[in-house]
Amino acid sequence: MAVEQERQIGASRFPWGPFLKRLAAIGIPVALQNLLTTTASMVDTMMVAPLGELSVGALGLCAQFSSLMFSGYWGFVGGGMLFFSQYHGARDDAGIERSYGMTWVCMMTVAAVFGCAAMFAPELVMRVYTDKADIQRIGVQYLRIVGVAYLMQVWSMAMSSLLRATERVRIPMAASVASVGTNLFLNWVFIYGRLGCPAMGIRGAALATTVAAAVNMLAIYLMARATGYHHLFRVREHFRWDRVHLRQFFKKCFPIICNEALIGVGNMVINVTLGRQPEQVIAALAVFRTLEGLIIGFFAGFSNASSVLVGTCVGAGQLETAYERAKRLVYLCSGFILAVGAALLALRRPILTAMSLSGASYEAGVRMLAIYAAVAVIRMGNWIQNDTYRASGDAVTGTVLEIVFMYAMVLPCVLAAGFWLKAPYWVIFLCCYVDEPVRYCLMQRHLYSGRWIRPVTEQGLAALPAFRARRPNGKWK
Repeated sequence: MAVEQERQIGASRFPWGPFLKRLAAIGIPVALQNLLTTTASMVDTMMVAPLGELSVGALGLCAQFSSLMFSGYWGFVGGGMLFFSQYHGARDDAGIERSYGMTWVCMMTVAAVFGCAAMFAPELVMRVYTDKADIQRIGVQYLRIVGVAYLMQVWSMAMSSLLRATERVRIPMAASVASVGTNLFLNWVFIYGRLGCPAMGIRGAALATTVAAAVNMLAIYLMARATGYHHLFRVREHFRWDRVHLRQFFKKCFPIICNEALIGVGNMVINVTLGRQPEQVIAALAVFRTLEGLIIGFFAGFSNASSVLVGTCVGAGQLETAYERAKRLVYLCSGFILAVGAALLALRRPILTAMSLSGASYEAGVRMLAIYAAVAVIRMGNWIQNDTYRASGDAVTGTVLEIVFMYAMVLPCVLAAGFWLKAPYWVIFLCCYVDEPVRYCLMQRHLYSGRWIRPVTEQGLAALPAFRARRPNGKWK
């Protein structure tokens, strides 16, 4: 109804009311789900903090290994959601289920690789991230246990991505509530030895995370079954592939996979560089990454909603509506991030103090937050534009820009500052974001060109010539 309303009224009288209601209906539950997960990570850090700065630093570096795994499978999530949302707009159940099966297999392969590395080679993983022997020792204990959780976490993410793309966002949110509650309670039990359990320290945090991952996966499965959500359970349909479908899937996914993998490697190099800083800086960085997750978690809900709202229009052939929605979504989401970043900076003292930062580590944490607050709006603007392009069929433009600037600009600056100039940590940290303003200008130009609308459905392809005709200067592929 809202889509048809937008199409009829046109860009000059954009129907903000129905648009914002649908944005909120999709974005708020996902944002809340992500915020719950991030809040659990914050509480994890706070509960581990009494064990000392070394434990906080080790937990943060283990989280960076998890982030590398995230980069490895997120390319398949981005590619999968491109198909999920467009096929959902076209009401093509077979296309949704086939795409889910290909996405699931690829994601679980990545999870198996990282899970095995964590369980069977944790010493090697920790040596890559830091040269501090005490932090390595603590991190190894955590990774050996939490590696079991990786398969369950990624499986849950695959199911959640499908549910979100088809506008069933309440199930993943409810599952996250159950998972986060389980994690917090078991942290209290296992870390400090409550209710008759032995005090396990950092290993207790890993065990709590593993059990919570199992709860999350089981809750999604049971609620989807109870509500009759059939896409997850038509297993035979998940594997009805042929060469044409595989070729189309990987053609769209390949640029996103390259983007996420290469950016993940680049971020690992950055984290390795920062991991050679003093222990206080490593502890501050671990806390910052948790707080950064708070901003990203809030933002990701609206970014996901943007992908769905734009992708479904492209799949249904409502290309002008997709174009008008995308322009407004970028600035709306940037405004949300500005508000969240400002609030986090204003509350820096109680938050950082609660997470056991003091003295030099507190000052480092404040500087990192201040730098990030200044660049977050532009950084997230780039992110949402890239996600919107992907959902609309353009998986190349954002990928090329992000990879080129990461390897031609960011990494040379970070490595030169860290290993050649021996610059202070905050200079190295600032170098991580030097490319964002330039990319933002280029992404904005691409946004207004409309060249990112590239449907994969019959309805979208049929509407494409008329849409192109209204923008004769666009270069289409």
